[in-house]
Amino acid sequence: MAPVKVFGQAMSPNVARVLVFLEEAGTDYELVDVDFQAKEHKRPDHLARNPFGQIPAFQDGDLLLFGTYLTPPMSHDHNPHFLVKLDEVLRFLLVHAESRAIAKYVARKYKTDEADLLREGDLSEAAMVDVWTEVEAHTYSAALSPIVYECLIFPLMHGKPTDEKIVDESLEKLRKVLEVYEERLSKHRYLAGDFLSFADLNHFPYTFYFMATPHGALFESYPRVKAWWDSIMSRPAIQKLSATMTP
Repeated sequence: MAPVKVFGQAMSPNVARVLVFLEEAGTDYELVDVDFQAKEHKRPDHLARNPFGQIPAFQDGDLLLFGTYLTPPMSHDHNPHFLVKLDEVLRFLLVHAESRAIAKYVARKYKTDEADLLREGDLSEAAMVDVWTEVEAHTYSAALSPIVYECLIFPLMHGKPTDEKIVDESLEKLRKVLEVYEERLSKHRYLAGDFLSFADLNHFPYTFYFMATPHGALFESYPRVKAWWDSIMSRPAIQKLSATMTP
């Protein structure tokens, strides 16, 4: 049987999200490079896999899964710079959500006693995994990802200056989120309980890049969060992928 295929680049956080769960499962897969900068995602062969022309795309036999994004609304001042940034952030939000759907498919298909990341055999545990997965998607990432975009993605990929006002506002939001995480992790080793779960591993891609920004030392102020993050980074699957994601 042909291995599953993931279309995109490992350095893309949303591609890396899918790869984390394939690596954790120890299953074979093929990463098919799609050069976003060269606009290969808009070529006919990729559009056949993903009619919205985004990455990642995922193929498992006849099953194709993919990400989409929304067209941004106009700002009140019609600022073109604002619109470019908003468009990219919206792409992140939508593809971010759908890369998680692909990752959940992988976690579900390749579940074992050793890799039961969704905990669907226990209603209470599964509910906590869902809760903290939603927290990561809608609260944690909403605070942290703008910092990654402003400090790394916009300057390095698009030559745009960092908007320090956005960074400062996001850092304030992130501190409040990390306070909640610190309290939660004072009671449990991981977010959903005393077991590693889908929720924990979903934090990896964007937190990895956050640590490469000038603000990565923020985690030092939250020792339980830092220990939790270090435990995630120590996993062999994470170490393998980290080597392909150099900012």
